[in-house]
Amino acid sequence: MAAAIAQGLSRVSRVLGWWSRQPVLVTQSAAIVPVRTKKRFTPPTYPPKFKTEKEFLEHARKAGVVIPPERLERPIHLACSAGIFDSYVPPEGDARISFLSREGLKQKTERMKKTMSSQMAIKRIKQHDASFKIKDFPEKAKDIFIEAHLCLNNSDHDRLHTLVTEHCFPDMTWDIKYKTVRWSFVESLEPSHVVQVRCSSMVNESNVYGQVTVRMHTRQTLAIYDRFGRLMYGQEDVPKDVLEYVVFEKQLLNPYGSWRMHGKIVPSWAPPKQPIIKTVMIPGPQLKPEEEYEEAQGEAQKPQLA
Repeated sequence: MAAAIAQGLSRVSRVLGWWSRQPVLVTQSAAIVPVRTKKRFTPPTYPPKFKTEKEFLEHARKAGVVIPPERLERPIHLACSAGIFDSYVPPEGDARISFLSREGLKQKTERMKKTMSSQMAIKRIKQHDASFKIKDFPEKAKDIFIEAHLCLNNSDHDRLHTLVTEHCFPDMTWDIKYKTVRWSFVESLEPSHVVQVRCSSMVNESNVYGQVTVRMHTRQTLAIYDRFGRLMYGQEDVPKDVLEYVVFEKQLLNPYGSWRMHGKIVPSWAPPKQPIIKTVMIPGPQLKPEEEYEEAQGEAQKPQLA
């Protein structure tokens, strides 16, 4: 009896030991219980008030709202051109040859042939500037020319910027630092007149610049002094006859723009300019540490004995 009970217990322990070594699998219930919640508010959909972005911008501008531009590019302002479009070539011997001579008549006929392109440029300028008149422009150009040069006497660079372009300003001021300029206008030897008109555009077709070349035959005085008050160039009391071809420019797209001096045309046959007088220090005699200048000068003036 006891042996039968012991044999049964050993079988039960074997079965329990096998079950204890097997992994236990835990499963969850797949049942989903629906829960009723409060209905959320959804706003109604309205049709857009403005169909396009252009209509919205026009409505905002009328309402006084300032909308900043969306472009992140840096703006570029071209107040003047980089040079002269078509440089006028002055005839050789201008202001010296009479129109009654054979060469003078030949120069006059050649100038008449080149007026066709100038007439087309004048019409283009009048489309943007209705007050432009070719007959009144030389007097206006002469006033700008005189006032711009008088600004150099006073070193009034703020006023000079309104009379000359950014291309011409460095040419007029780069070499007069620490110097004194004395310039004056005496008289006009011949009435100024327009010899050439040109128009050209930059970046795009609407950005148009007009250039007018004016011939000026005047009498002027000029004197330049260095920072120590010594005369470097010219003379104040000696007037000279000057023949100049001055180019004036205006940005026609700018409604608030004005005509400004842009540059000068120097012909190849023009006489060379007067050289600048430079002050040079004359070296004195070499002195020893124990000598003075007066003693050395006295010794130098002693006559040599034969």
